[in-house]
Amino acid sequence: MSTPIQIALTPGEPAGIGPDIVIEFAQQYREYDLVVIADPDVLLSRAKQRGQSLQIIPYNSACSVESGKVGTLKVLPLSTTTPVIPGQLNPNNVAYILNCLQRGVIGCLNKEFSALVTGPIHKEVINQAGIAFTGHTEFLAQACNTSQVVMMLATSGLRVALATTHLPLSQVSQAITYEGLINTIEILHDSLQQDFGISHPKILICGLNPHAGEGGYLGDEEIKTIIPVLEKLQARGMNLIGPLPADTLFVPKYLEQADAVLAMYHDQGLPVLKHLGFGQAVNITLGLPIIRTSVDHGTALELAGTGKVNIGSLDTAIKTALYMAKNRQQYRNIH
Repeated sequence: MSTPIQIALTPGEPAGIGPDIVIEFAQQYREYDLVVIADPDVLLSRAKQRGQSLQIIPYNSACSVESGKVGTLKVLPLSTTTPVIPGQLNPNNVAYILNCLQRGVIGCLNKEFSALVTGPIHKEVINQAGIAFTGHTEFLAQACNTSQVVMMLATSGLRVALATTHLPLSQVSQAITYEGLINTIEILHDSLQQDFGISHPKILICGLNPHAGEGGYLGDEEIKTIIPVLEKLQARGMNLIGPLPADTLFVPKYLEQADAVLAMYHDQGLPVLKHLGFGQAVNITLGLPIIRTSVDHGTALELAGTGKVNIGSLDTAIKTALYMAKNRQQYRNIH
């Protein structure tokens, strides 16, 4: 039995373009239920600055699911600590940002929401507020009490997951371990089945070194770690191809038949994806007990309040969250 799908959205840094893209997005009709977790005064003030009309509908968890009318937003209100000035970061509002995120997580964990979509945040100002923060991915993993998650970006025709995320390049090799890589591939494989409806996913695996190690002459991580992991998982029936040299993997010959690529580090796979689909890509956190997607861009402080924003990535993030929520619901009904 399918339950109504309701998506929670956190705009992120209030001084950035998060409120702008949410307001712009509200100007189109929506056939699904969207709940924005934010300060209504910030949204109304930004809409006024942009010269756009906006009607706030207070969120009530007991109310029935309704379609989104043009120019309206259903808002679960949380208040900023300090008045927001577009383009000017303020550490005093960091607690508000994290409270919005935490409320979205709680709502997803208790099935109030079907998925969480997050807007852009500014890591530096959060750290300036005295809170150790490396990113959404790590924060959500801790909030969900999840030991390992996988970061994946997707755009039309390409999904790229990462074996390591925000690490200095000098630490990547040491971070790629036998058990860690097995867990990463299992999380990716399971998500492609449950969230994307792919019964037997084909995953391409990048090598770490140039030419995938050249038989050990350009590094031995492939021989010592990556190949043994692939052999073990292939024996369990997973369709894994690799390790392949990253400089020749991202070509139609390979990608046309693949459901996802696993890159070994952040800048190995993401430049290709962003070149292909920047502005139309989505960041997805795999391995959480909840569905989480995000825009693929930053806060763009200089554009806040100007009206010069592109909602392509937000639109993609919301549509992906809906798609994943429907697939996961169907998968669980079958299994």
